[in-house]
Amino acid sequence: MGFFDKLKQGLAKTRKTLIENTEALFRGRTVDEGLLEELEEVLIMSDVGPQAASAITGSLREKVRQGKASNTRDLKNALKEEIRRMLKEGTGIMCAGEKPYVVLTVGVNGVGKTTTIGKLARRFTDQGFSVTLAAADTFRAAAIEQLEIWAQRAGAQIVKHRSGADPAAVAFDAVASAKAKNVDVVIIDTAGRLHTKTNLMEELKKIKRVVSKEAPSAPHEILLVVDATSGQNAINQAKIFNDAVGVTGIALTKLDGTAKGGIIIAINKELNIPVKLIGVGEAVEDLQDFNPAEFVDALFD
Repeated sequence: MGFFDKLKQGLAKTRKTLIENTEALFRGRTVDEGLLEELEEVLIMSDVGPQAASAITGSLREKVRQGKASNTRDLKNALKEEIRRMLKEGTGIMCAGEKPYVVLTVGVNGVGKTTTIGKLARRFTDQGFSVTLAAADTFRAAAIEQLEIWAQRAGAQIVKHRSGADPAAVAFDAVASAKAKNVDVVIIDTAGRLHTKTNLMEELKKIKRVVSKEAPSAPHEILLVVDATSGQNAINQAKIFNDAVGVTGIALTKLDGTAKGGIIIAINKELNIPVKLIGVGEAVEDLQDFNPAEFVDALFD
């Protein structure tokens, strides 16, 4: 099964809540204000978010006024195009420029952060890049062991300290080691933290500061890993992490297990942070660059 088919299969629950409910709403209806108001409710219920839902229906309302969506078939096509237009084209995670290219990964517990790091490391090594993983989640002993397993699978090096060590020191040593060995990529794991815990956010800021002392332009990517099944809570997480360290991209995991895939649209509209990676399964190749056109096609077709 190719990635598009996996994406389509993974979005089945989202399609059921968003597209099937939309089509049921449109059945036998004329296009009027009442229909557009009900459509906005369906979008909100599908975790598209109130801001995005309002913007989408506002644009559709204008198309109806201009006579460009006078029937429900045209309205559905216009809805598809509006969602496609709203989604930002992600650039993915690309190793470029200064060595080492440093990716700082952040997120709450249970979102699949370490697994995402492992899959990303494997992608880079498959592309011929050398990779160092930094085990800066020192609060949970199992996290270091888990990252070691992924390093072995990916053919990457790992820099680790003892459990309970200063996470910023681990990150610093990893970047320094990578510079000394001319390694292409450093991916830093961090403790899964409650985004409401101020002291843990301060620690992330410290890691960022320490890394930039060793490599002035680093980190080059601050990747927030978010569980798609968390729905609107993902927006709250992203806002607080972004305020703390300035998130440059989002990896959305577990799209294959949720009816809340519309959260991608909400993230784009409300946060202006691109979704760069999406995960639709357990295999390494199931973590892919986010392609808005492909996403919309898989959702509607």
